[in-house]
Amino acid sequence: MNPSGTYGSSQSIPSLLRSPLFLPLVLFVGVLILYIPALDSSFVNYDDPAYLTANRHVLEGLSWSNAGWAFRATAEANWHPLTWISHMVDVQLFGVNPRGHHLTSVLLHGFNVVLLFFILRQATGCLIRSAAVAGLFAVHPLNVECVAWVAERKSVLSMFFLLLAFVAYGSYARKKSIGRYALVVAFFALGLAAKPMVVTLPVLLLLWDYWPLRRMGSEPEVEGSIPLLVADKIPLFALSAASSWITLYAQRSGGALGTTESLPFAARVENAIHSYAVYVGKGIWPSGLAVFYPHPENSLAAWKVLAAAVLVVAVTGAAWVYREHHRYLLSGWLWYLAAMVPMIGIVQVGRQARADRYAYLSFVGLFIIAVWGCGELFARLQFSAVFQIAIATAVVVGYASVAFLQVNYWHNSYTLFAHALQVTRRNGIAEDNFGAALMEMGRPDLAEPHFEAAAEFIPQLSTAHYNLAVLQQQQNHPDAARREYELALKYSSDATEIGQSHSNLGFLLIELNDLKGAIDQFDGALQIDPGKQNSLLGRGIAEYRQGNLNAAIADLSHASQVAPLAQADFWLGRALEGKGQTEAAATAYEAAVRLSPGMAEAQQRLDALRARH
Repeated sequence: MNPSGTYGSSQSIPSLLRSPLFLPLVLFVGVLILYIPALDSSFVNYDDPAYLTANRHVLEGLSWSNAGWAFRATAEANWHPLTWISHMVDVQLFGVNPRGHHLTSVLLHGFNVVLLFFILRQATGCLIRSAAVAGLFAVHPLNVECVAWVAERKSVLSMFFLLLAFVAYGSYARKKSIGRYALVVAFFALGLAAKPMVVTLPVLLLLWDYWPLRRMGSEPEVEGSIPLLVADKIPLFALSAASSWITLYAQRSGGALGTTESLPFAARVENAIHSYAVYVGKGIWPSGLAVFYPHPENSLAAWKVLAAAVLVVAVTGAAWVYREHHRYLLSGWLWYLAAMVPMIGIVQVGRQARADRYAYLSFVGLFIIAVWGCGELFARLQFSAVFQIAIATAVVVGYASVAFLQVNYWHNSYTLFAHALQVTRRNGIAEDNFGAALMEMGRPDLAEPHFEAAAEFIPQLSTAHYNLAVLQQQQNHPDAARREYELALKYSSDATEIGQSHSNLGFLLIELNDLKGAIDQFDGALQIDPGKQNSLLGRGIAEYRQGNLNAAIADLSHASQVAPLAQADFWLGRALEGKGQTEAAATAYEAAVRLSPGMAEAQQRLDALRARH
């Protein structure tokens, strides 16, 4: 299974390159150099809050209780406990300093590059071609999203375990044993627990059996028939089925699974066919890359779908016709088609047409086709090994230069979404997140038109309505704010956003003197999170103004117990004072002044109580 004579000899390769550690070291160091700018990047406002910066379990670091939550949670419409745990470990090590979190992702990508090189080198016996595939994987611009985005830790982590499964499978293919097969199953299970994108591993291993292991076919040296090789993967297929079921459950419970009403099945199929061709085009010429690509829904031109279908069918047909003499072509192309299936959009999750991160696993097949195809062409043209190495190096450096620019777009939310708006059209998600970045920079005047554009492009985008509502409330436009909060509540499926919308709307209704309506909103927020301090405070204030002092005291006492809060102590003092409990009221006012020495009204009421007694 090491057919160096078939796939190229290393005899003419300079001795330094044949050193077992030289090329892996070059690849790993190259990854570090390319991604140095990522270490100075901030967290971004797209998924990073949910995965880390606003996730209570992750921010508490690694503990038995948080690890238990990781295995039970279907947060972010996924079941990926190892991903949660990896973020918790980073918090334990680095706190919330983004540099450390980025470093972990960069190191994982570097390990993946080296593993891919070793796997191909072991299976094919081709040193330079294996290094070229690993080099393309290391620096391709479409892979930047997985490495530079902290929330995409799940991609580099799941790929790490998938590649370890390939290492274990190579060992098992050379000498079968239960222990070696158990390692394959274990690494696959770990990969699925990091991200279910590796669910196609059994199919990819069958393709690996076909090429480069050559365990499938009509040759006399073949170890097993196709049925036996498929049967060999049954435990892996069972794991895939279980992971698929869990993933669909998580996506449905998280409200991320698109319905045929919002996106008809025909539109999904059309976009999937078109995307297969677009990914290939982006792979060859990676320009106009963005963090989010709006779904075309029903607007995709028929000729684009037809052209894409012709391309896919033509390449598939050519790969089949030339399968005997160019096995890598069929294996690599089917790898790309199969690995992309879970992410291609037939089962639609989110509002994107496609995503750069989906190329991380699937493009390995295309890199193999490109490198082995060029290698055969260069051999026919009798190019020297040195010349071939020079061409491969030039291509890798070219892609790396584009990737370097792409890494810098991930510097912060502003640069990321400003670029996305430059290279895409009618991008509601990018408009919304760019507006949020402007709000963080203290420029609400610039943010408002972007929130309005987001709501126009995607009327069902609850976050756009929520952000508009907050902005209108800050600008003292209560009617407009109320309307936007109601739209956010109508369209949102995120519990945190729903709770915050209820709470903010409750405070708005207090200002409008609709105390009953305000209490209803706070009740809605507290049904989601009974310990939400802000909602307890708001409901307590509304109850106090209604004259329901006992309920107000209960809520305000609870609010002050959640965490020290001067406002809660002040209004608790008012309620206690209303009940005639002046000593307890004075204690509450003292607590408020201690927490907020500049709270003049609390100090005045405290002084009045002291003067009276």
